[in-house]
Amino acid sequence: MDDSLESRLAAGDAGAVGECYRAHAPAVRSFLRRLVPHEDVDDVLQVVFTEVWRSRHRFDPTRSLPAWLFGIARKRAVDHLRARRPQTLPLDAVADPAGADGRVAGEELADRDRIRRALDELPAVQRQAIELAYYGDLTQREIADRLRVPLGTVKARTARGLHRLAALLPRVAA
Repeated sequence: MDDSLESRLAAGDAGAVGECYRAHAPAVRSFLRRLVPHEDVDDVLQVVFTEVWRSRHRFDPTRSLPAWLFGIARKRAVDHLRARRPQTLPLDAVADPAGADGRVAGEELADRDRIRRALDELPAVQRQAIELAYYGDLTQREIADRLRVPLGTVKARTARGLHRLAALLPRVAA
């Protein structure tokens, strides 16, 4: 009989999951840190190893245990991120700033209306990045953290959105 951790885990040895955790949890935790917010890493790690125990009968002991663990970790991280909705502030909830005399000028209102209509034509992810930057007053790093996407993704969405806005604004104004 094979005495390896892989074989014992697949056979349902209760001590194998603990040994698996001690041996592989640091690497899985490090992997999860790149995928989920730091405050959620330990929760997702616990879900991963709970699933390892529940799915042990599906593990092939001739295959790579770390690869199987990372596959489960990736799937649970994606599930975790999908379940969490980023908090955004709708554009309509942001009050229009008053002019120098305390009133909003008519031409400024018309400009804002044109911008809002153009923003409505953007894809949701581009509109969200622009709204958070210009109406939410967040930096691109803060937007990336809030949306839980890479900084480069935020930069690309913002640039594409602004480029598209530039093309849309003359058309909306007409």
